[in-house]
Amino acid sequence: MTATSTPPSTSTPYAELKTPTTVRRLLTQPTTGPLVALLLACAFFSVSTTQFLTGGNLSLIVQQVMVVGTLAIGQTLIILTAGIDLSCGAVMAFGSIVIAKMAAEGTVPPLAAIALGLIVCAGFGMLNGALVKKIPLPPFIVTLGMLNVAFALTHIYSEEQTVSSLPGPLTALGQTFPLGKTDITYGSLVTIALFLLLAYSLSSTSWGRHVYALGNSPEAARLNGIRTSRLAIGVYTVAGLMYGIAALLLISRTGVGDPQAGQTDNLDSITAVVLGGTSLFGGRGSVLGTFIGVLIVGVFRNGLQLMGVASIYQTLITGILVILAVTVDQISRRKAR
Repeated sequence: MTATSTPPSTSTPYAELKTPTTVRRLLTQPTTGPLVALLLACAFFSVSTTQFLTGGNLSLIVQQVMVVGTLAIGQTLIILTAGIDLSCGAVMAFGSIVIAKMAAEGTVPPLAAIALGLIVCAGFGMLNGALVKKIPLPPFIVTLGMLNVAFALTHIYSEEQTVSSLPGPLTALGQTFPLGKTDITYGSLVTIALFLLLAYSLSSTSWGRHVYALGNSPEAARLNGIRTSRLAIGVYTVAGLMYGIAALLLISRTGVGDPQAGQTDNLDSITAVVLGGTSLFGGRGSVLGTFIGVLIVGVFRNGLQLMGVASIYQTLITGILVILAVTVDQISRRKAR
């Protein structure tokens, strides 16, 4: 009886061929591209100007982006659910006026004024989420309308006046402490801590996994037992709370309650989210990527300013970067199909 020869197994080499390497996994991460762009920008401006790569200037960059960065945290949460929030800058401005005016007039103690401002901003977020999920209405339309509501309320309540002479607790986060030869603001630490907290929440909790599931497919998430309406309203509420914290950071940085503040911050927050690799179609991205995106915006504006480039060209370059980021996202989505 002739023994049947068995061809040598090729399963192991094939498996090794199909197994992604560490380098390949890193290259396919949504944050890799933005991080490379940030490093290249830093290298370029370090060569172009001697002032860029100094402790004082790097600290200034973080201070300049801490308000928009905190707004962008909330914006990231909403965009991950395939929504968008055009009202974040106006809501922040209203929250800052509520905090500043109540504290300056002595209506309530400063800490109570801060708490009320946070509650007001969170309430705007909750209302946005309820309108989006309970009626339902498109997020673009809801938040566009809420932008006008918050803008009008800001000017009505402030009576078109900037609120000054604020008590100490409102500006405490604008104070600095030395780190080596560099002064760091407490507000910068608050922003970084919020990024770390939300990054952990999205990556290591069931709530975070549900947020991604909602953005990928609301119907599939519902069929898997996720209360999608409650989750979405919660996401919008948390985003509103982030806008309230941004309002406090804004006050601490400027020292006043300004009714004209935040008029373009909604677009800046979306810019940071998109540059950080978060998909506008939901379900893909990270808060860490948004942090990188915020730094990209800050580095470009700071570096171009140090080079003496007019602000209008800074806006032009930022717009080009956004278009490129969305183009890359679209191409990567098509390849994934």
